[in-house]
Amino acid sequence: MPSPTVAVPFVTRYVSRIMSIEPIRRQSLISLGNIIGLTALGYLATMYFAHVLGPAVLGSYYLFLSYYGVFSLIGDGGFGGAATKRISEGREQDEYFSAFIVLRVILLAVSITALLFLSPYFKDFVSSGLFPWLIIALVAGTIAGFASSGVYGSAKVGVAQISDLLNTTVKIIVQVIATFLGYAAAGLAGGFVAGLIAGFIINYYYLPLKLARFGMYHLKSLFSFSFWIFLTSSGFTIFATADTILIGYYLSNADVGIYRIAYQITGAALFIAAAINTALFPRMSRWNTDGDLLSIGSALTRAVSFSLLLAVPVVAGGILLGDKLLYYLYGADFVAGTPALVVLLIMQIATVFVTLQITCLNAMDHPKNSFVATSLAAAINIGLNIALIPVLGILGAAVATLVSVTLNAILSYSYLSRHLKIILERRSILNIFIAALMMAGVVLAFRAVTGIPSLWYLLGGIAIGALVYFLVLFRIDQKLRQEAGDLLRTVGVL
Repeated sequence: MPSPTVAVPFVTRYVSRIMSIEPIRRQSLISLGNIIGLTALGYLATMYFAHVLGPAVLGSYYLFLSYYGVFSLIGDGGFGGAATKRISEGREQDEYFSAFIVLRVILLAVSITALLFLSPYFKDFVSSGLFPWLIIALVAGTIAGFASSGVYGSAKVGVAQISDLLNTTVKIIVQVIATFLGYAAAGLAGGFVAGLIAGFIINYYYLPLKLARFGMYHLKSLFSFSFWIFLTSSGFTIFATADTILIGYYLSNADVGIYRIAYQITGAALFIAAAINTALFPRMSRWNTDGDLLSIGSALTRAVSFSLLLAVPVVAGGILLGDKLLYYLYGADFVAGTPALVVLLIMQIATVFVTLQITCLNAMDHPKNSFVATSLAAAINIGLNIALIPVLGILGAAVATLVSVTLNAILSYSYLSRHLKIILERRSILNIFIAALMMAGVVLAFRAVTGIPSLWYLLGGIAIGALVYFLVLFRIDQKLRQEAGDLLRTVGVL
């Protein structure tokens, strides 16, 4: 075991290497590691819940999360995004932070009042015993939002990521223990609340802002931005919850559980996009304030390429191995979600563009454009869900999501191109698809030969596919190979 005198300089040198990386790449790298860690924990926990609790109980919990998303949106009113934007601009941060807290407290009261008023319409959900947990979660989420918005708006991305990690870790630990003790859906909801509290503690400790006297100017400034953020967020909330709620209405809680598990698997395609997006917004906001559109355009160009670098092979591999993933990781009950899984995987390619383009529009102070693109797509989403779920079941919900997200990507691209010259690295993107196609051929041949008779064969097929993909990609794309090599050398891997 190395002595402290050896270990400390090693850690110092390693941290220095990390800090020497260009800021956006450094924060994206940290965020990526954070997201992978969080997702791995979430996947492992969900596998355990799926095997122990089954799709029906999981479906009740996913409905809890959906209702939380809807009523927390009402309680936020778009002011969370508005506060993050104004704080990130670096002017009168304490005043904006204080105004934000007052507005959120008022909206929390409105949200809970609306929930209590509508509770008679949620008979199945109320009978599940999760209704009191929903109210507790809304209160805890509001308090946690005070600190997280202040920390993120102050560009303390690392602190926000640590908070997310602690949130997820505590949530999962509590949920696993509660499930083991037999608390079922209530244990899952209680763990969710525990995670919110844990994340708040970290953010509050490092919060650089304090309460200060604010004026009407600060309120008006938040209102001017929050209105469009709220409407845009409503669209995203519809995308995140409408399918779940409508599946629960037309079908059963078990169908909700199967659909949401399929949706969860597809989230792996967005690892890099989510990591880059987390690091981009505060910096794009500052660049926009400084009038530096060139930096925004350059960052968006590289963000798209690096996001697709992971998304495309995940989609290809998931389509070929999706049924086996569901069977071996979650159980035979969830294999029924395979057709929906295939459609949702394709949808995530469009989600990459939606995520990055909407972030650019908001950072550049064009939330109205974000709203129009998202609201039109959300309206299509609701209509298609109502029309397709009774006919096609959960596959109908997946098709509705694919169509509406693709429309959102097209509309947001159209609006963003009016304010920013968008240049895609077509050669690199083509190389990514070529490498993914080669990988798909190898994985398809592997499955044809072995038949994937066990989990180990499944993991072997995934490993072989990943190896082929990166070998081919870095062979045919010198630019990506050089950038990856420089990054690995910087952090000391090479």
